[in-house]
Amino acid sequence: MSKQKIGLKESIQLLLRGFKTINQFNPNILLYKIGKSIFTALYPFINIYLSALILNELTGTQDKHRLLVLVAITIGANLVCLIIKSFLTRFVESKSALDWWHCQYLLSHKMQEMDFIDTENQEIRDKENQILGHQQGMGFGLSKLIFVSVDQLVVSFTQVVTSITLAVSMFYLAASKPGFAWLNRWWINLLIVAAIVGSIVLSAVLSHRLDQFVSNFSATNNQGNREFNFYLRTFIKRDRQRDVRMYRQDRLAHMRMSISEFDAVRKKGANTETAKTLSTHILNGIIYLFAACKAIGGAFGVGNIVQYVSSVIQFVTGINGLISVITEWQINMPFLKKYFEFLDIPNQKYLGSLNVEKRDDNEYEIEFHDVSFKYPGNDDYALKHLNMKFQIGEKMAVVGENGSGKSTMIKLLCRLYEPTEGKITLNGIDIKKYDYDQYMEIFGIVFQDFALMPFTLGENVASSVKYDQDRVKECLEKAGFSDKLSTWDKGLDTYLYKNFTEEGVQVSGGEAQKIALARALYKNAPFIVLDEPTAALDPISEAEIYAKFNDIVGDKTAVYISHRLSSCRFCSNIVVFDHGELVQHGSHDELVEQDGKYHDLWYAQAQYYQ
Repeated sequence: MSKQKIGLKESIQLLLRGFKTINQFNPNILLYKIGKSIFTALYPFINIYLSALILNELTGTQDKHRLLVLVAITIGANLVCLIIKSFLTRFVESKSALDWWHCQYLLSHKMQEMDFIDTENQEIRDKENQILGHQQGMGFGLSKLIFVSVDQLVVSFTQVVTSITLAVSMFYLAASKPGFAWLNRWWINLLIVAAIVGSIVLSAVLSHRLDQFVSNFSATNNQGNREFNFYLRTFIKRDRQRDVRMYRQDRLAHMRMSISEFDAVRKKGANTETAKTLSTHILNGIIYLFAACKAIGGAFGVGNIVQYVSSVIQFVTGINGLISVITEWQINMPFLKKYFEFLDIPNQKYLGSLNVEKRDDNEYEIEFHDVSFKYPGNDDYALKHLNMKFQIGEKMAVVGENGSGKSTMIKLLCRLYEPTEGKITLNGIDIKKYDYDQYMEIFGIVFQDFALMPFTLGENVASSVKYDQDRVKECLEKAGFSDKLSTWDKGLDTYLYKNFTEEGVQVSGGEAQKIALARALYKNAPFIVLDEPTAALDPISEAEIYAKFNDIVGDKTAVYISHRLSSCRFCSNIVVFDHGELVQHGSHDELVEQDGKYHDLWYAQAQYYQ
C-alpha cells in the first residue's frame, strides 16, 4: 500500500466517521466504554491515595479510630469501584461481542450491494483483500478504533489528570529540617521534571518506531498476510485434506509462508518493551530517592512517598498512552481511509422505480433490441447487435461454444450487467425503469456455478428460515430429489455439509444441482433460466429431468443453456451463439438440415450421442 499523507482536518473527519460508524452498528457502546475506562483508571488511585493516608497515620499519631475509618473507607471504595468496573466491563464485553463481525460484515455487505459488474472487477477484489489482510493481520482499519483507541485514550487521560492532582504537592511542599533546604531549590524540581519528560520522550520515540515498523510491515506484507490467513482458515478445511495428504501440500504452504518476517515484528516489540521497562525502573528509582529525601526532610509523611512515586509512574504511563493513541491514529489513518474509500465506491446502476405488474397468467414478454455489451476495460464486444424475443411460455434452448456470449446474455437479461448499447424491454418498457428488486423477482435461475449454504435443506430450497414444507417437498420431487430425501432421518431439517454440525450431509455435485433446481422452482418465478442444469448429473438422472422438463417448468417461460446439443431437442426454439452474435435460430430438425454452426456442432458431438 502506497504511503499517504493525511492532514489534520481529514484525520479528524476520518475519526469522526469511524466513531459514527461504530455507534451505528453498536449504539451507545462508546459511552459505556468511556465509563468503564474511567473506573479502570481510577481504581488504582483509590489505593494509592488511601494507602498513603494509612501509612502516614501508622507512622504518625497512630489514632486507632482514624485508622479503622481509613481502612473501612479503603475497603468500601475498592468494593464499590470494583463492582461498578466489573458490571461495566461485562456489559461492554457482551455489547461488543459482534464488533469484529460487524467490521467484516460492512465489507461483505458492500460487496453484496455493489453493482454486480464491479464485484467481478479484480482491482476492487484486490482492495477488499488488502483491507481484510490489514484488519486480520495487524488489526488496522476500523477495528483499531474499536478495540484499542477509545479505551486507551480515556484510561490515559484519566491517569494523567488524577496523577497530576495527587503528585503536584511533591514539588511545592518544602523540606523544613536542617540540611535538607537544597531540596527546595527550583533547579532540583527542574531536574526531576526533566527526568520525567526524558522517560516520556524515550518511551514515545521507541513506541513510534515500533508502530511505524508494524505499519510498514502490514502495508508491504499484504500477500504474506493473505497466505497466512489462508493457511489458518482455509487450508485445513475437511474437503482439502485428501490433496493435502496425497501431495504434501502442507510442505509447500510452509515453504511459501515464511514466519521470519512475523518473527521480526515480535523481536522488535520485545526489544522495545525491554527498553521502556528499563527506563521506567530508572525513573522509579529517581522519584523514590527524591520523595524519600523530602520525607526525611519533613516536607510530608512517609506514606506520601508511595503516593508520589506511584502517581508519577501513573502520569508517565498516561502520557505515553496518550502519545501512543495519537501515534496509532496517525499510522492507522491510511488504512482507515482505504476502508471508507471501499465503502464509498459508487453504484452506477439505475435501480428504477416503476412497479412490475403482478400477473397470474405469467405473461411477461422480454425482448432484446440491438443490444451490444463490452466488459469494463475491454475494447472487444462480448455481445454484438443482439435482437431476440422471449415468447411467453416458450421453452428456448441457447447453445454455443464457450465464450460465445450465452452467459453474458443471461446476465444482461437479469440486469446483472447493463447493455453498452441498445436496450432490453419487459412488456414493451425498458427494464431499467422497473424497480430493480421487483424485476429480479420474475426470475428463477440455476447458475452453472450455483452455491448452496451450509444450512438445512428446507432453508436452502426456500431461502428462508420459515417456509412451506409441503411446497418445498413438491419442488424437490419435481427436481428428482425425493428418493434421496426419504433416506434422511431429519428430512428437510437435515444440514447440508459439515460446516456447523458433524451431522451435516455431504451432498454430491448432482444432488446439489437438484437442490438448486428445486430452489429455483420454489421461487415460483414466471421466468426460469437453467444454466447447464444437468452438467453434474449421471445419464439416468439427466434423462429423468429431460423426460419431465415440461412438467417441471409448467407454463413458465424457460431458457435452457447447454453445450450438449442432445439435451436441447425437447425445446421448441433453439438459438445459436457464435463469437458474441446470434447466428441461427429454429427447431432442432430445421437447424440440423441447415449448413451452419448448429450443424457443425451437432455432427462434431454426434459420435458421443450414438
